[in-house]
Amino acid sequence: MILYYSASGNSMYIAKLLARYLKDDCLDLNKRIKEHDYTKVCSEKPYVICCPVYVCEMPRFLRDYLRRLPMGGCRDVYFVFTSGGYAGMSGSLAKGLVRKKGMNYKGHAELTMPSNHIVSNAYPPTLPPACRKRIADSTAKTRKIAACIKHGGRLTARYVFLFEKAIILPFNSFWTKYMFFSRDFYTTDKCIGCGKCARLCPISNITMENRKPVWGERCAHCMACILNCPFEAIEYSNITQVKDKYNIRKYVKDI
Repeated sequence: MILYYSASGNSMYIAKLLARYLKDDCLDLNKRIKEHDYTKVCSEKPYVICCPVYVCEMPRFLRDYLRRLPMGGCRDVYFVFTSGGYAGMSGSLAKGLVRKKGMNYKGHAELTMPSNHIVSNAYPPTLPPACRKRIADSTAKTRKIAACIKHGGRLTARYVFLFEKAIILPFNSFWTKYMFFSRDFYTTDKCIGCGKCARLCPISNITMENRKPVWGERCAHCMACILNCPFEAIEYSNITQVKDKYNIRKYVKDI
């Protein structure tokens, strides 16, 4: 079974490719996370978990959800991470999570996809030609990943050195706690009050008031709201007005 969480579509795209290649079921975890739904999942085939990387780790809300999710049937678990180029400690933390659940960690793969963290000028946006190349390269690699999983192999990725871990762990804790501001999100007059942003927020940080979204204090900076608005009516401070609102559906039409 392929389990995935995705905000801008990168991990969803990879998950659905894997499901096609492996002839397996594909389950979107977004609604389950949002509704705190811990209904047991069962699979006769290995589990493959696809997700993005936030600040060099898997999203904390996803990690916390997976810790509590009962997983029956096959005990083998693979992870496939999508990032803008650096997956950091995602694999090491996934390994620990899987082993604490009493399951078999079968390794992880890292795919470089278009960057989607558009609310910071520290991360340059991926231009369209580079977006297309990254998606094409990851599509080709996904077929190889699927072949490895199909034959029961072990996925491998780059080694994460001790000095990297020593930097990432405190940095992630600080950044996710103090730097994920939500107060700078706002809507323009393009907003029609459809509520899609509130429905997609995995941690229910957005509520609708007078048909306008209002952001709370628990933002995870997943970008689901700003990158999925059908009218591109959401902005962040003065940073995003001139940036493309990336979503993989702009490049892959038949997901």
